[in-house]
Amino acid sequence: MTQKPLAIVAGAGAGLGQSILKRFEQGGFTVVGLGRTKPLDPIGDFKTLDLADENAVAATLKDIIDTHGVPQVVVHNTAELVISPFADISLQDFSRTWTSMVQTAFLLGQNTLAPMAEAGRGAFIVSGATASLRGGARFAAFASAKFALRGLTQSLAREYQPQGVHVCHTILDGIIDTGRSRDMHSLDPAKMMKPEDIAETYWQLAHQPKSTWTHELDLRPTSEGF
Repeated sequence: MTQKPLAIVAGAGAGLGQSILKRFEQGGFTVVGLGRTKPLDPIGDFKTLDLADENAVAATLKDIIDTHGVPQVVVHNTAELVISPFADISLQDFSRTWTSMVQTAFLLGQNTLAPMAEAGRGAFIVSGATASLRGGARFAAFASAKFALRGLTQSLAREYQPQGVHVCHTILDGIIDTGRSRDMHSLDPAKMMKPEDIAETYWQLAHQPKSTWTHELDLRPTSEGF
């Protein structure tokens, strides 16, 4: 019996993470979600861990790869949103944004990209944001980490693309429609980004032919100014 391809989503909470897992499961993949908090009724297998913990990430990913084989798709989708006047940001909060977004991507990449490169295939997709390109007032912590994440992804693409691994950074320029975001923002849901639509784009990115790989893609609802 042929083993199903494997897709791993780090930051697989309710909303986009679960939507990505659902799309790849529907497409015939074995799916594994990683995160600090297990959602209700998670899609596929879910591993609860601190994605910034070097030992936990290494052990968990080794176990997943030993069980299911080298992943064909890895998605980094973690986020830590801190919105505050610069003078009021604590060093702890500033560091937390970097740990939650940049350090987690570093550890995820170090434990998956080498076996993917050895296999000569796969896609490594990183979720970015408007703040990946533009640092707004009161977004010093979040934007600085998102800028760094974008730079890390660019470096990984230039190193691993020649080895057959498609590394892509997506700029999600808008508010993703989740229960939490509806509570936080007074915004018409029709003007929000639908998680299942973003997930469909990730599916398409993961299946691009090698002659036309996208490194960076920006997505936004029709109502979003840019």
